[in-house]
Amino acid sequence: MKERFSIKDVQPEAYAAMQALEKYLKSGIIDPLYKELIKVRASQINGCAFCLDMHTRDARNLGETEQRLYLLSAWRESPQFSEEERVILALTEEITLISKRGLTSKTYDKAIQHFGETGTAQLIMMVVAIKRPGHCRYRLV
Repeated sequence: MKERFSIKDVQPEAYAAMQALEKYLKSGIIDPLYKELIKVRASQINGCAFCLDMHTRDARNLGETEQRLYLLSAWRESPQFSEEERVILALTEEITLISKRGLTSKTYDKAIQHFGETGTAQLIMMVVAIKRPGHCRYRLV
């Protein structure tokens, strides 16, 4: 593959803004393991092996089990996930696949119920951050 330009070099202000978002999300109120579930599920949907390898490793380091990682793509049929996690996974899928039907009112309302407005906003931004172009360092080169 031909080497591509580095967004960090071409648009340093934009890159710095995205880094600021990443820093903010690290300090948010969302449980770190929930953040990794978002990253793994979005990476499954996006089909990025590099990101899957990185985020499943990070999830394991936070205490996630192999069994739950294996079942993540079938979370609807698995009793392994809590109601909060199901809301997070539905939200992740609906935003990652936004062109299909968008974020449904049902998922949005459940997110507000479980996480409030602030938590829901942070969850949405977590999904947006993983979905954004250029997130995957592997695909930039």
